[in-house]
Amino acid sequence: MKELIFNINRKSKNPMYQQVYQYIRTQILSGKLEQGKKLPSIRQLATQLKVSRNTTQVAYEQLQSEGYIRSENKKGFFVEAIILDETLNFEPIRELHHETNHTAMKTIDFKIGTVDQENFPLKKWRMITNKIIKDSSMFSYGEKQGDIKLRKALADYLFQSRGVNTSAEQIIIGSSTQHLLLLLSLMLKTDYHYMAVEDPGYDVARELFVLQSFSIDPIPVKKRGIQVDLLLKSPSRLLYVTPTHHFPYGVTIPVNERLKLIEWAKKVEGYIIEDDYDSEFRYIHQPIPSLQSLDSNDRVVYLGTFSKALLPSIRVSYMVLPRRLIHEYKKILPLLEQTSSSIHQRTLATFMTEGYWYSHLRKMKALYKRKMNLLTRELSKHFKEYIKIKGGSSGIFVIIEVKTKMSEKMLIERAHDRGIIVYPCSKYFSKYSPEYPHIQLGFGNLCEEEIIKGVSQLAKIWF
Repeated sequence: MKELIFNINRKSKNPMYQQVYQYIRTQILSGKLEQGKKLPSIRQLATQLKVSRNTTQVAYEQLQSEGYIRSENKKGFFVEAIILDETLNFEPIRELHHETNHTAMKTIDFKIGTVDQENFPLKKWRMITNKIIKDSSMFSYGEKQGDIKLRKALADYLFQSRGVNTSAEQIIIGSSTQHLLLLLSLMLKTDYHYMAVEDPGYDVARELFVLQSFSIDPIPVKKRGIQVDLLLKSPSRLLYVTPTHHFPYGVTIPVNERLKLIEWAKKVEGYIIEDDYDSEFRYIHQPIPSLQSLDSNDRVVYLGTFSKALLPSIRVSYMVLPRRLIHEYKKILPLLEQTSSSIHQRTLATFMTEGYWYSHLRKMKALYKRKMNLLTRELSKHFKEYIKIKGGSSGIFVIIEVKTKMSEKMLIERAHDRGIIVYPCSKYFSKYSPEYPHIQLGFGNLCEEEIIKGVSQLAKIWF
């Protein structure tokens, strides 16, 4: 048993129990306190540090609740096994952020797909992970279709939040939406040869379908989403669509148009691939029910991901298959391996069933709503009539149409030269091109100060 002697700052605003907790936690994470090491008793540690027993007891209780230590009856406290997942590497991110603050020209990166890392519930996530790794099955390859506990939790959540009618049997877990689209393409490519896509739309999905030898038919997107009248003239019997939060414009397809899409799929005996992108973050109105929830013909494939609400590095996405496609999936299942971490899947399942997911989602929705309102307000203030904001009611990015004679490339390069990183939209257009350049602005991992400064700088650079 090792003595834990360190200086308690009795004048600090940080409570003494918190100082004890932080010291022991740091010693464990650094490896100085190894797995299985016995810790001083509550009384012994209080004597060593000259603090009250209550102080050390609260510190130990906190460490135990987070999975850093364990209590064994009549034996004392011991350091628990800690898995330091490199994909959840937070400290270097914070260090880089601080270093950037001291550079001559701080870069402000409006990258989409980033999330607010500072508000990830790391303590709860680590606590759950350290509990579930005691199950030896967590160190195997895992179920090919995905962890059954996660699939059951997902079935409940999707029904409650999006009205999705599904069972755990219909849900497939994968590491990304792209991976799941690849699996789906393998199931469909024998009987279907055309794929209708939104224009503009998600370029990665479009290129993936091309790679799988589908002929692509781009359908224009307007204020009410994809133009259904043009879809009716298409030779395609498959449609990939983002109906709740169109990528990249952010428009929502109204219910009557959704019903037309469902009728179309029934008529042509095809499938709608519904990518419910960013559906968790809707700030003005309640989400319209998913296409899948409106479909009584078993013609909608539903896709979703946890990368925006949690972290991209957790790598958990999901696909809900129509029952009529389950047989096709079972055919290729023996050839597949699970691409998402078994540990992350089971941790997420527990995170959901114990209620942490819902509270985290409420917190992040409120946070992103504040950031979205700030971004759109600052854009309107600085640019006035010189831009048109597309999106703004949902998601964690907006598109701005910049009314200028400058090209998209020139706008991006000028911003980059001044330390402001913005992104093009031209790659999302397949057949149709806009009159003015469109620029993407993500805000997930930006603080309010960065949003204000970034928009102000862009206005000075461009106009």
